[in-house]
Amino acid sequence: MLVLDYLNDPHEALIRALETVENGGILVYPTDTVYGMGCDLQNKDALDRLYRLKKIPKRKPLSFICSDLKMVSEYAKLSNSAHKMMRKLLPGPFTFVLQATREVPKLMISKQRTVGIRVPEQEFILELVNRLGRPLVNTSASDTLDEVVSDPDQIEEMYPRADLMISLGQQRSEASTILDFTGDMPEVIREGVGDLSDYLRR
Repeated sequence: MLVLDYLNDPHEALIRALETVENGGILVYPTDTVYGMGCDLQNKDALDRLYRLKKIPKRKPLSFICSDLKMVSEYAKLSNSAHKMMRKLLPGPFTFVLQATREVPKLMISKQRTVGIRVPEQEFILELVNRLGRPLVNTSASDTLDEVVSDPDQIEEMYPRADLMISLGQQRSEASTILDFTGDMPEVIREGVGDLSDYLRR
């Protein structure tokens, strides 16, 4: 796996990352929480390879990263309450579970026809997805979220068959907060980095 230090040349890192994803490669990248590993949502061969690298069953849907709420609305059905909350919280360390639209590949949809969507507060990854023009499939670059690896050198050793890693040094070792918006009321599925205290007090 090729490793590029983002701070050495941000433009070069962005261009190489975009080329990697557009050509069906697997990319490791920083987010506003843990390091992520992903590929082009619309490339089935890349998706298959990502599942093999992570050693997870294909029927386990992965989240994906959008660049903004406009892109989110193409792939998920947004209720008024979900849209209102997402406008306040995004970009940020949250994953929203929403009903999927027909734009989402079947492999990425749960049995309940839901998807997990992120808009991280991380300039590099948002610009990458914006230039790609479609979402980036996202999973943690760790074996499990119980044992998060935040050191890029360790990740390089764990996933040598990934194509490119954009390194930004040591990252957080805690995942995003997950909010389920598929029911009548939003439900916190997992408490992570994202702080909901200000919102929940209102």
